[in-house]
Amino acid sequence: MEAILAENLTKTINPRGNKPVYAVRGVDLIVRQGEIFGFLGPNGAGKTTCQRMLTTLLPIDGGRAEIAGFDVTKRADEVRRHIGYVGQLGGADLTATGRENLTLAARVYGLKPAAAKAKVAKLARLLDLEELLDRIVRAYSGGQKRRLEVALGIIHEPKIVFMDEPTTGLDPQNRANLWEHIKTLKSRGITVFLTTHYLDEADALADRLAIMDCGKIVAEGTPAGLKAGISDAEIAERVKRETASHATLDDVFMKMTGRSLRDTGKGAEN
Repeated sequence: MEAILAENLTKTINPRGNKPVYAVRGVDLIVRQGEIFGFLGPNGAGKTTCQRMLTTLLPIDGGRAEIAGFDVTKRADEVRRHIGYVGQLGGADLTATGRENLTLAARVYGLKPAAAKAKVAKLARLLDLEELLDRIVRAYSGGQKRRLEVALGIIHEPKIVFMDEPTTGLDPQNRANLWEHIKTLKSRGITVFLTTHYLDEADALADRLAIMDCGKIVAEGTPAGLKAGISDAEIAERVKRETASHATLDDVFMKMTGRSLRDTGKGAEN
């Protein structure tokens, strides 16, 4: 059974009563259990809209999707029980301690006090939070706060975790640290659906990835497989501008979308 299955997933918007505008148009996805799946694309490509449909936060206008074997439209409650979500804005209470945040989340998911205490201790060890548990979250560094948010997203032991730009704003050291923790989730059999703007992040972490543009999937495969499809001429063209002498995911992105990911604008719907 696939962790995530989407068939002809479609979302339309019609802000002025004119003909429908497609935010997501006919997306097919298969994500296998236990893999890290990278989801790339410029702002406005439809990534966040797609992710919100998969996580039951937006209704599906066309097509269908299953998460952990449950239909997203018909079995939304079951889908929510089987997923974790780490959003861009986070969900931690900044005025509470890490322990208070995690304990409350555990109790919300139905754990008794003793079980909640044990689960908080377990996650603190897993995500290097033990020395931070009794600090107010507002005093955490960016990397520490992101690790806490990951802990909040997996406290109910979901089979699948959706991460939306989890390392945005982190310095290189904290990014690398969080990468290692994401790999740890995979080693524990958790499927990670990773939306990111960072091509090096997808290259380092993803078993497979998809590139989305204008509401459609324009490329899908392993990082190595996608890079292997870049011709010597295309590499030579970039080498004129830069210094690398081998294919990168930026080459793949340029080929499939006609623009560099780092040159896209800010603020549009993802």
